[in-house]
Amino acid sequence: MKNSKITNKQNTILWTKRVTALVAISVWIAVLYKIVGNGDGFADQAPVCMFSTMGIFALLTGVYKALEYWEAQES
Repeated sequence: MKNSKITNKQNTILWTKRVTALVAISVWIAVLYKIVGNGDGFADQAPVCMFSTMGIFALLTGVYKALEYWEAQES
């Protein structure tokens, strides 16, 4: 069996990824709840919902890529 030793920096990166994903999903759910709660029609809600979803997950992807780059520099 392979000995997998995780450094402190790798552990920090791993937990940062987890927390970032949790925060992004929580913000996404809160934004969707706010959009749906407005009571507008579907035609008004759909573009805002799509834009917010794309924006939130684009930021999440950027953070993940930055953390992966940082992690690759460690190796």
